[in-house]
Amino acid sequence: MTNYVFSFRVPSDYQPEAGTTAEWQAWFGALGPALVDIGNAVTDYASAGQVGGGDSRMIAYSVVSAEDLASALALAKSSPVLRVGGGVEVGPVMEVPGS
Repeated sequence: MTNYVFSFRVPSDYQPEAGTTAEWQAWFGALGPALVDIGNAVTDYASAGQVGGGDSRMIAYSVVSAEDLASALALAKSSPVLRVGGGVEVGPVMEVPGS
């Protein structure tokens, strides 16, 4: 199994709705043992260079374990962030020997 970072992105003008926390908690719970690190929310942001386009921003990250990139992407496709017009960037974690 490989670990994958999920970078959750939303439209720049996104404002959380009531009930959002419960929806995310349910989704994380449904991931079961695939969820390696629930991660953290991002409360503010800035960027250096071009990052994901000017019309979106990162709001959180998590780490999951999956067999391959396609499996990790399948997990990401049920994320609540998609419901609000956002997306999930998915990428494998590079294991560095000795770290």
